[in-house]
Amino acid sequence: MPKPTGLRPGDTIGIVAPGSPMSPERLEKGVEYLESRGYRVVLGKHVRDQRGYLAGDDVDRVFDLEQMFRDPDVRAVFCARGGYGTQRLLDLIDYEIVAANPKIFVGYSDITALQLAFWGKAGLVSYSGPMPAVEMGLGIDPFTEKIFWQMLEGSGLTGPLPLPEGHELQVLKPGKARGPLVGGCLSLVATLLGTPYAPDFTGAVLFLEDVGEEPYRLDRYLAQLRLAGVFDRVDGVVLGQFLDAEPKGDSPSLSVQEVLRDYFDRLHVPVVANFPYGHGAVKVTMPVGVQVELDTEAGELRLLEPTVEPAGLQG
Repeated sequence: MPKPTGLRPGDTIGIVAPGSPMSPERLEKGVEYLESRGYRVVLGKHVRDQRGYLAGDDVDRVFDLEQMFRDPDVRAVFCARGGYGTQRLLDLIDYEIVAANPKIFVGYSDITALQLAFWGKAGLVSYSGPMPAVEMGLGIDPFTEKIFWQMLEGSGLTGPLPLPEGHELQVLKPGKARGPLVGGCLSLVATLLGTPYAPDFTGAVLFLEDVGEEPYRLDRYLAQLRLAGVFDRVDGVVLGQFLDAEPKGDSPSLSVQEVLRDYFDRLHVPVVANFPYGHGAVKVTMPVGVQVELDTEAGELRLLEPTVEPAGLQG
């Protein structure tokens, strides 16, 4: 399965809402941002729907998603935001449509469930990065913006993933690891285990982040991954941001750092923490499924292949 083709100004980007509803104002500003970069933008038919904490009925969200992959004029599919509800769609999607029409697919947080299912079921490389009704609609950070478009446009990005100036990774376990970069939001990765939509983690470089989860909840998710044998199968681990994770109330608690060390100090593969990826404004876009090398001595996560197929050489 080839990687998606890189974007060029003038291409059409489709926007879907497979998770939660978004602020209409932020969506509008996100569309304006994309158009200001020279892209045409089309919205899914149901992108503004709302049903409680969901962006419409399940079948309608799947319809929009599949239509964007079917449409030959659409070169990339961006998720408006994350939120909740993408796991409800996994057994409704026709993965043959996705496999037959490999396109750039962007999102993070709850979108992790779709990205891992697309990788496992259709072999689709996707991109865990900023979204139209979140970062693009709020005013995207310059570092985040630069890396995102370098990764998706033209011939893509290769070599070491850039870090913000002065940013250093924390080495929990030294060494080198190579494999496909697979992961995303920890709570979504953990709750996919035991389903047909969890990918094969064997030989992968696993990356994880989360937001709004207290240490005891992070502990529970990590225990699930360990007991399911995920940590025994991966070749390396990259830990991103765990934001808004301070314990609430007066009950005794471990810190996030203590929980992470409890699980990763015992591994026999390279592990780094403090990678700039997650729900924060400043982040590196992570290409799910691309071959990488984690080198703790160099303090690098290195792309071993381009993140996209060169624009103009495909399709």
